[in-house]
Amino acid sequence: VQLQASGGGLVQPGGSLRLSCVASGSIFSINAMGWYRQAPGKQRELVTGITSGGFTSYAASVKGRFTISGDIVKTVYLQMNSLEPEDTAVYYCYADEDAKKVDGLGLPEFWGQGTLVTVSS
Repeated sequence: VQLQASGGGLVQPGGSLRLSCVASGSIFSINAMGWYRQAPGKQRELVTGITSGGFTSYAASVKGRFTISGDIVKTVYLQMNSLEPEDTAVYYCYADEDAKKVDGLGLPEFWGQGTLVTVSS
């Protein structure tokens, strides 16, 4: 499985961005997709995930501001609203056969390249 992420950039506090992640290859086995992020000097953290059954989960820090959507077999999107400087990080798309990965139960198997999101005035 290959994952191609896009959509990062520079945005002012309070602004919005939408990230995309396109999956290709042996995608028929994928049951979970989503995003991690890693801020400078910090560990990678789970942001959100969506399962093939449509279940979604979010980190407490982004709930109500971020929305994940899409066709898990092909493309998922992360709509990020009301962005804060603390959201500045490299965002990594992930995919896995195990739907439990959206709850952070183990690291996903497949990763995309990171896309940088910078929230700054």
